[in-house]
Amino acid sequence: MQFCAQKLSTLLLTVMLLAMALATPSATWAQKQSLSPDPWRSEPLSAIDIRYMGTQRESIDELARRHFGGQLNGKKENDLAVMQRLIDEKLVTADQVTQLQAMGIVLGQLLKTYRGLNWVIYTDKYGRSRSLQVPGYNNDFIFPATQISRKAEVGIRVDVRAVYAKLEQAITDIRNKPPF
Repeated sequence: MQFCAQKLSTLLLTVMLLAMALATPSATWAQKQSLSPDPWRSEPLSAIDIRYMGTQRESIDELARRHFGGQLNGKKENDLAVMQRLIDEKLVTADQVTQLQAMGIVLGQLLKTYRGLNWVIYTDKYGRSRSLQVPGYNNDFIFPATQISRKAEVGIRVDVRAVYAKLEQAITDIRNKPPF
């Protein structure tokens, strides 16, 4: 009987300590960030990010091959025209956010290639995003993945070339200011 009471007492103590440990507030990443001078951070793409972005690009390429017999080839004029045609012919519509964001990844890859940017993961209080960083400007990012989808979702006609041009202008503006 005394042995059972000791076991029960030990069990209750363990449960109480565990409950106290779980109830003790610990700072989450977001809370720690709110105390830090920089409320965001950036880091290199993970292998999963790289694989996901490749799959996104392939989904747009496959759609173009299936419907047009053409495909993405990494050349700016071709890829912008292919994406515009997919939108204009309503093969990708405003409710297909994943496909629209895949087009944003294609835009970003073109910008990376033609403008010498680096893909990174940007994390802030709103979450984690794939973004492009201008080398030498550690605090400046552009977010091509959502540029097409945000316009389409609110009913704005998407002009893929204009979206690309706007992103290029943002890069030029970043490069025209002094780095720190």
